[in-house]
Amino acid sequence: MFESTFKNFSINFNALNERNTVSSGDILTGNITFKLTKETKISAITMKLIGKAHVHWSTSGGGGRKRRRHRRHFSAKLEFFDLKSVILKEDGALGGTTKLLPGTHVYPFTCQIPHGNFPTSFHGVHGKIDYVITVGISRPWHLSKDFLTELNFVNHINTNQPELWAPLSGHNSTTLCCLWCASGPIEFTATVEKKAFTPGETVKVICDISNASTRTATPKVKLLQKQSFFTHSGSRNIVDKTLTSQTGEPISTTSSDVHTEILIPIPPSAPLTISNCSILRVDYTIEASLCLSAAADVTVIFPIILYSIPTHNLLPQL
Repeated sequence: MFESTFKNFSINFNALNERNTVSSGDILTGNITFKLTKETKISAITMKLIGKAHVHWSTSGGGGRKRRRHRRHFSAKLEFFDLKSVILKEDGALGGTTKLLPGTHVYPFTCQIPHGNFPTSFHGVHGKIDYVITVGISRPWHLSKDFLTELNFVNHINTNQPELWAPLSGHNSTTLCCLWCASGPIEFTATVEKKAFTPGETVKVICDISNASTRTATPKVKLLQKQSFFTHSGSRNIVDKTLTSQTGEPISTTSSDVHTEILIPIPPSAPLTISNCSILRVDYTIEASLCLSAAADVTVIFPIILYSIPTHNLLPQL
């Protein structure tokens, strides 16, 4: 049994930054360690670095006299890179094997993530983007044993884009009608200070409201996430989530020039925006609304992005 011979197997990395993330072009260094309980012959120890995306969902429908249900499956895959290297080579003098003695063994490794515009790591409702290092141990007359560890890959966007830091503003209005009577107009203007935010930040939404109607209007702000999954043939599946919401003070009837600010926190664990993957997207919007009783909300929507600030490398690049 493999488990009775190999103990305490681990893949250890030297952290590149305080967040323990990696990005395009980074050079990773570290070691693998394990303990042998007896003398063991090894054919090879190999390492693979793979970046890939995968989506899958299914739908079902009824039909026929017996109401039989048929399930349809949709899936797609993308591979960004697949790199292979050898940590321990075969020893030709021993018939293609290396004999290891009992005890603890440590093998250093170095590998580089390719340069490219690869999407950020993500695990969603119907798909994921992951970057995995797999260490395989091959022994004569045994099946190869693999050990996996996942990297937290971050795609850093170009923040030198003025449109990311310019204020966003939107306006909407409505008039409520009841039979032949029409109320005064409801005017709603919302402003967000910028378009780009980091997880953990707080978004300040400035609302300017004039309520000339006979109904109370309540401002409300939501942070919405949209996960989109696509197949290569064009099928898609959309999942919408409300991550956070905040409600302001009600605006009484016949009120004009009311100025209010609503703060909405972005969860620190919120995934980053993903727009550079053809089969998986993650988008965010700020939805500012005036909620009215027995009437449609007056809404302004702002698309925003969540990004990661590049961190200082703790180790020099080789």
